[in-house]
Amino acid sequence: MKKDYFIAALDIGTTKVSIVVGVPGPNGIDIVGLGIAPNQGLKKGVVVNIEQTTEAICQAREEAELMAGLKISEVWVSVSGSVTKSFDSKGMVAIRDKEIANNDIARVVEAAKAVAVPSDRDVIHVLPREFKVDDQDGILDPIGMSGVRLESSVHIVTAGHTALQNLIKCTERAGLKVAGLVLEQYASALSVLTEDEKQLGVAVVDIGGGTSDIVIISQGSIAYTASIALGGNTITNDIAVGLRTPHTSAEVLKKKYGCAVANLVDAQESIEVEGVGGRRERTVFRQHLCEVIEPRAEEMLQFINAELQKSGLTGLLGSGVVITGGGSQLDGLVELGEFVFDMPVRRAGPSGFGGITDIVKAPQFATGVGLLFYGNKNTKNIKGITKAVAGQWMTKLRDLIDSAF
Repeated sequence: MKKDYFIAALDIGTTKVSIVVGVPGPNGIDIVGLGIAPNQGLKKGVVVNIEQTTEAICQAREEAELMAGLKISEVWVSVSGSVTKSFDSKGMVAIRDKEIANNDIARVVEAAKAVAVPSDRDVIHVLPREFKVDDQDGILDPIGMSGVRLESSVHIVTAGHTALQNLIKCTERAGLKVAGLVLEQYASALSVLTEDEKQLGVAVVDIGGGTSDIVIISQGSIAYTASIALGGNTITNDIAVGLRTPHTSAEVLKKKYGCAVANLVDAQESIEVEGVGGRRERTVFRQHLCEVIEPRAEEMLQFINAELQKSGLTGLLGSGVVITGGGSQLDGLVELGEFVFDMPVRRAGPSGFGGITDIVKAPQFATGVGLLFYGNKNTKNIKGITKAVAGQWMTKLRDLIDSAF
């Protein structure tokens, strides 16, 4: 293992902070370290307590460094969809040498990026969707083609300046440098999708603790992103109120006995529920727990479906919907999703990597693994990833030629 060449990813979520460490190799990435720490410093994807978030990052970092045997100094950081907004833009330039080269791609993307962005927002991604050479459209890779005029259609993702600064501040206070910021659902999509799904059209829904982040991919490119402020914590809160049990106990009940479709569980099965304030445990039917979960889970899926309909791209989702993230592990959610979305649904964890696969293949690590893939792709020409990024021009160049897949 080359200890001077590795990538670290930091996923700051509403319920947990995780750091994944990977070593790039000839066959992809081998994951060699993982650190997880509970986090109470975020609310619906936004930092509300810098000290608690910083402490959680430090705890996850120590655990990851211990497992990997490496000293982490730089990380790729996920940005929750709750603080982001996205829109489409177009640009056009003249082809200088009659044959399209990389500098022409950079110029046309820069032209598409030259739109008015509010002063309180920062651009984090400029993702090309397709190109047009003269009158020929639908081109995904125009390099080497001949023409006079090159046009591009791009998807621009922005995030609130204040939210980003707080995220960066927490990371830097934990002694880590930010190598780059990546949209959470974009990172998740990189690790859970197959090439066929990307080409046929698919919606990825990353269900976290505080938010559910959505990305639609059509013909291999990102076409739409959105986020709703509902996640696994909403269901946990309903269980705590409905069964009159502490929040921690409600979370355990959800993970161990929860199901999004009450009819799928045995009507006679009973479970023990912890009382509040030292009260005795009570015995209730498991189906009663699921009857508390089902309406909230259905409501969450209905909100997600409304966003999919709002995009106007549901007709292009030939592969249906892929759900991932910690909140996607609720039993029965796939079946309920197929009923609500009226299209195929599958639950997916990250794939395409080596190392400690048994632990990291769970859906809650989809974002972390996707960050490693993104970091490996965007720093593959930089020697020593843990060293400083090679100048401001490289950062700008990454923004210009950043492609979806």
